[in-house]
Amino acid sequence: MFGITDPWTYLLGTIAIVLLPGPNSLFVLSVAAQRGVRSGYAGACGVFVGDAVLMTLAALGAASVLKALPALFMVVKVVGAGYLFWVGLQLLRGAVKRWRAEVVEQRVSHQDLAQPFRKALVISLLNPKAILFFVSFFIQFVDPAYPHPGLTFLALGLIAQICSALYLSVLIFAGARLAQAFRAHRRTASAMSSGVGAMFIGFGAKLATASLE
Repeated sequence: MFGITDPWTYLLGTIAIVLLPGPNSLFVLSVAAQRGVRSGYAGACGVFVGDAVLMTLAALGAASVLKALPALFMVVKVVGAGYLFWVGLQLLRGAVKRWRAEVVEQRVSHQDLAQPFRKALVISLLNPKAILFFVSFFIQFVDPAYPHPGLTFLALGLIAQICSALYLSVLIFAGARLAQAFRAHRRTASAMSSGVGAMFIGFGAKLATASLE
């Protein structure tokens, strides 16, 4: 089917990968929990666009460029790690302020998760390991004899995006339900926000120490 050698295995593998917690899904959940469904989907759209760009770059051979130019990989990696640290610190700062004074809750909420589309897009794009992952995962399911490999990559990308959209939709509506509870329990919301912030700092540290292998 469209040059995919084993579509069902690919689908199951994609579902397993999508379900793994990462900065993209965690950011969308946080946005939905603090700002509602509409903002959650704005963040999700940033993830979709970012992933689409990375998949396209993978199909065009960007992975080979990153391997051939370790300095470029290092620059993108450091910038990406720094951005994840910055998002994490914003969330931690907002959590501390919400814990101390309820009157600043709304203002902080709009500051630490403002512009969800742009932030989610940047989080997605500043991850050079994602390009290497996409090409290494996709290539296992590409039939070398198929005359239109571009169509194969497109089909693989669409399947991954559909799985991601379904999963993020679940997170968005779960986050919206959490928001109702958080309005009545300010300190619970602060604890969750601080936990998410700490995880983003951890994601940044992981990316900062990533290698090409």
